[in-house]
Amino acid sequence: MVGMMGAGKSAIGTALAKRLDVAFLDSDAEIERAASRTIAEIFERDGEEFFRDRETQVIARLLDGDPVILATGGGAFLCEGNRRLIGERGLSVWLRADLDLLWQRVRHKTTRPLLHTTRPKQTLASLYEARTPIYALADVTVDAAPSRSIDEMTDRVLKALRARSGVLAESG
Repeated sequence: MVGMMGAGKSAIGTALAKRLDVAFLDSDAEIERAASRTIAEIFERDGEEFFRDRETQVIARLLDGDPVILATGGGAFLCEGNRRLIGERGLSVWLRADLDLLWQRVRHKTTRPLLHTTRPKQTLASLYEARTPIYALADVTVDAAPSRSIDEMTDRVLKALRARSGVLAESG
């Protein structure tokens, strides 16, 4: 699962994993667990470059095993190496949400280090503009909408995956 912060990667990924009877993993949660620190603390202490290096290592480890649904952090797919890893070992699903929906979902969260700026909505808009063309490289795109529940979004992801020959052949 790839996309902007607030797109629903963790919520939809969790529901999708349950439906497919596979494990759900979140790369940010795994990084925090391994570092015994929050993403915000890692950014503050070690910087974004350090975090991105650890992120690539964790994604490689998480994709090296049984099939899983993996929610990646918002910036993970920007790295060409991560896109290559995901493409070699899985299928990328972009949860595409518009800027207004993303802002509604993240504006009150304090766990988004990239939005710790004086103008967080403008920062989000800049990230959105820069990242959208890269997310568009994903294998599958599913549009989010405020009116769609987690179940409805999960149905849409499953439908998109089933449309790709052989993707869910063993899982259903």
